[in-house]
This record gives sequence, structure tokens and C-alpha cells, in this order.
Amino acid sequence: MSRISIKYRDPLSGEITPPPDKSISHRAIMLSSIAEGKSIVRNFLRAEDPLSTLGAFRQMGIDIKCSSQFSVLGSQDNEIVIHGRGLTGLTEPGDVIDCGNSGTTMRLLSGALAGQDFSTTLTGDASLRSRPMQRIIRPLTEMGAVIESEKGGYPPLRIRGGQLKPITYKSPVASAQVKSAIMLAGLYCNGTTTVIEPGRSRDHTERMLRAMGAEIDIKNLEVSIKGRATLNPLDMTVPGDISSAAFFIVAGLLVPHSEILIKNTGVNPTRTGLIDILEMMGADIRLENERVVSGEPVADLNVKHSRLKGIDIGGDLVLKAIDEFPVICIAAAKAEGKTKITGAKELRVKESDRIATMAAELRKMNVDVEELADGLIIEGREKLRAAVIQSHGDHRVAMSMAIAALAAQGETTIEDAGCIDTSFPGFIKMLESLERKGKEK
Repeated sequence: MSRISIKYRDPLSGEITPPPDKSISHRAIMLSSIAEGKSIVRNFLRAEDPLSTLGAFRQMGIDIKCSSQFSVLGSQDNEIVIHGRGLTGLTEPGDVIDCGNSGTTMRLLSGALAGQDFSTTLTGDASLRSRPMQRIIRPLTEMGAVIESEKGGYPPLRIRGGQLKPITYKSPVASAQVKSAIMLAGLYCNGTTTVIEPGRSRDHTERMLRAMGAEIDIKNLEVSIKGRATLNPLDMTVPGDISSAAFFIVAGLLVPHSEILIKNTGVNPTRTGLIDILEMMGADIRLENERVVSGEPVADLNVKHSRLKGIDIGGDLVLKAIDEFPVICIAAAKAEGKTKITGAKELRVKESDRIATMAAELRKMNVDVEELADGLIIEGREKLRAAVIQSHGDHRVAMSMAIAALAAQGETTIEDAGCIDTSFPGFIKMLESLERKGKEK
């Protein structure tokens, strides 16, 4: 799927279930592999990024079996069984570990490798090798790991683990990847390791570790973990990914006369910034059938077409919706008035420079955009213009621009759309299912 063309403008209707949560799928593999015994993880995301994590632990001797019904889109049949071997049960890989495009794999895995008594080299594709890793190298080195990188802290990373000491680390950025890497390394310390963040990042790692028996203490923006815990195996079901649901939420809001029910979606309060932002803009989004699944809040989202208005977005709201920034830009492009997004400098070093990328691609659709050092100012348009769009190899940019195409006059083409498979195989098929239902209604 190197190129997709979209020209739909019919109402969207029907029910969908987003693919399993990518963040949780990564962590389930990692923590189960260093737990003691057999873990069962249902509804695992079969996408390139989590499969990079799965492959990495197989290289280090972990027996991971996938169900025979393992499907691309994700279902309860997507069950994996991980035979964990404890904190010290990993074995030195016979080759370099390729993390593909997955920053989560590289950063979190570095934390676990920091405590191993062997050397490992982590690499990735061209995009991942251009993403800075200094933010994890610094604290892990302070704990006692030896990490070599390319100049400036870029991959490949050559990690020599060993005896680690606990630290209290004041992180300059609010990042779940940085926090999780330090917490994983903290498992290998005698004593308590603490991470202090400037804002609250997503807490899936803390929830999962606590469920597995680790001693976790949370005080405001401080998270502490007591080392040398014996992790109990998991038996869990991964909820739907709100970051994947985000594209359909915005589609339902923008396409006139649409109404969509998005089922089984994780609504962890550290991840619902998108919903908060869209409701501030005037969105009609209702949470139904709220429940807790495997320690994570879950709900069904009822989304109706809404007239949105521009607002100012910054601070904690940006942090809670950092992955949804590209599709928030699409909502802003169709909102009445001006939307100003600040505090998003972190997006300069994602799969692409998402600030520059979204500015460039929205301008092609006749949207007035001013680029800031840490965000964008977007002047909403009643009508967007179809264009030829570049994904820049960034899955979230590609999917966000596909949603913009639904509201554009004419046919929009998105080049290099194969990157969508890193997080959401079947995205186009799911979008088309709502299109068909919309036409039939």
C-alpha cells in the first residue's frame, strides 16, 4: 500500500472496534518476558511495532507462542502466551536486535538491557536511527549501564548491562518512554528508584507492574519502584487503542450527518486529552458502557457530527494528547476560527518532525498555518482542497491526512502510505466499512 486515494464525503455510520492498544501490547511482551512463569495476553496488536518487541525477546531466549487464529485487525483470538524466565532469564542475542521503526521498543528495551550481564546492540530503520536517545542514555548511564551511541546520542545503541544503583531522576521531559525505561532498569537495583516528571505522562507501565506484584509508589509527579521484585505472570486482555480510535472520532465529527459507535476503547485518564480537547471545541462525544478491563478503564464512544470552534491548546492537555497531535490539527483545520497549539516541542523528534510536516501538508489543502517552535496556529476553513500528500514515512501523518481527505473537495492522494502498517494494519478497510454503511443508510 504505497499510495491511497480518498474522495469520500458521504455520512459515516456504524460500529467499529479500534485495534488493540499499541503501548499496552509493547509493555505486555516486555514485562511478561521478565516475569516468573506463563503469561497470557489476549487481543495483542499484530502490527509492525509491537512485533519488533516480540521478535527482540524471542532473540533473547523467551518462548512466545501466538494463537493459530492470529489475525491482522486484532480480535480476542489474537492471543499470545509468553513463558517468562524472570529478571535474569534473558540470554545474550546472537545478533543485533532490529527495533524497526519502534521508538518504544528501543527506549524501553534499553531499560531492561541495562540490568543484564551481557552486551547488546539495538538498531532500527532510517527513521528510528535519526531519533535522539540521549534522554534515556543519560539516566541509564547514571545508574551504571555502559551505553555507546553515534555522535549526539543517535542509534545504534551498544549496551553493556551490569550492577545498577538506584537513582532519583528529575526528567527534563514528561515522557512515558523515558519513565518506563528507568523503571525497568530500577527492577534490577537494590533499593528504590524514583522518576520525577514535569507533567504526568501515560501510566500503563505503572499499572501493569503493580498488577504483577511490583512495589510502586506514586506521589503527584513522582513515581518510585522498589527493585528486585519477583514479577507475577499476566493474564490480561488489551483494550482498544484510543490513539487509533482518534482518527475515527475526528472523522465522525467532521463528516456531515455522521454518527459512529467506537467500541471497546481504552479511556485511561492519562490518554484522554484528545476527548477533552475536542469537547472544548464543541464535539458531541459520549462515553457509554464504562468499565474496567485488566486494570485499564474502557468505554464505548458515541460520536456525532459537530460544528467545532478554534481554541488555545497547551500545557497538560498537549501532553495527554501528544500522539493525537496530527489528527487534532485536522479538527482545527475544519473548526471555526483560530486554533493555537503550544507546548508540543517533543513532536519535532517523532517519526517525522510532526510540527513541520503537518504545517506543510495542511498548506497543500489551502489551510493557513503558522509554524511555531513548539506548535502551530491553524486558521480553520469551511472547505479543504484535495491535494497530493506526502506521509513523510509517518503513520500518524498518513492516517490524519486521510481523515482530512474526507472533508476535502476532489480526490486526495497520499503517497508512501505503507507506513500505516506500523501501528494500524487494516485502517483503510475499517474506514471503508463506515463509508459503505453511510451510503446504505
